[in-house]
Amino acid sequence: MITSLQELTGLAKRTPGGIVSVAAAHDRGVVEAAAAARREGIADAVLVGHVSEIAGFLKELGEDPADYRMTEADTDRDCAEKAVAEIRNGAADFLMKGMLPTADLMRAVLDKERGLRTGRLLSHIMAFEVPACKKLLFLTDGGINTFPDYEQKEAILENAAAVLRSLGYERIYAACVCGAETVDPKVVSMTDAVRLSRSARWDEYHMTVYGPVGLDLAVSRDSCRHKSYRAPGAGEADLLLVPTYEVGNGIGKALLYFAGAEDAGVVVGAKVPIILVSRSDSPESKLASIALAKVVR
Repeated sequence: MITSLQELTGLAKRTPGGIVSVAAAHDRGVVEAAAAARREGIADAVLVGHVSEIAGFLKELGEDPADYRMTEADTDRDCAEKAVAEIRNGAADFLMKGMLPTADLMRAVLDKERGLRTGRLLSHIMAFEVPACKKLLFLTDGGINTFPDYEQKEAILENAAAVLRSLGYERIYAACVCGAETVDPKVVSMTDAVRLSRSARWDEYHMTVYGPVGLDLAVSRDSCRHKSYRAPGAGEADLLLVPTYEVGNGIGKALLYFAGAEDAGVVVGAKVPIILVSRSDSPESKLASIALAKVVR
């Protein structure tokens, strides 16, 4: 069971293979992450985009461009399509977003003829290393599905459970985060949480789902004692299932900016994992995201 991002990168180093195809790699931060992954023995890269700019960034970082495979591409669409083609041709194992809009990358991923569809729902999962916690805290889905319905929440949980299992989790506790633990039948997120917690489909993943609960009851055993809330895994969630994109995005940003967390994130459900990094992500976060994609591919 992985309890820190450092352990995650260590696992990635011990995992064989690993080539990341980077769409629109002409950005210093993205090139820096790819170079760090190569130096650390985590992954090699295919850098797709404006080759002259990419080579310039590599030189600035003290890297030899001859050590990297680069593919020339012009527009954002061209970058996305060529990066996806590297995956389909077997030249790379997972995909990473560079300096292009997420929508352009996902359009190439979801192309019916030349994309990376599987028939599964795509969803985003984040791993947060929070100084106040002794283990990683996973959150889904704060990046892809905006207002998931019940069936989509089932698929999101299944995707996340597969990720945690690949990281060595033998038992997973998943909390359905809502505004409170008392069920209001008019609040869909609460009634969905009740159904999810009662489903037997989680047995195959060795996952216990509970909720609805507020965030405090998901992560604090003291809060559970004070409120007399009891459920298997209450107060020690490994995974937070959020009801909407805004809730997940808000919790994630709060952990990063107010709690000093570091994070790693990946989109799963396609033929390969997809790394969606932001220019504001730290170098450590970008490297950890590459490591996560390699391990769960």
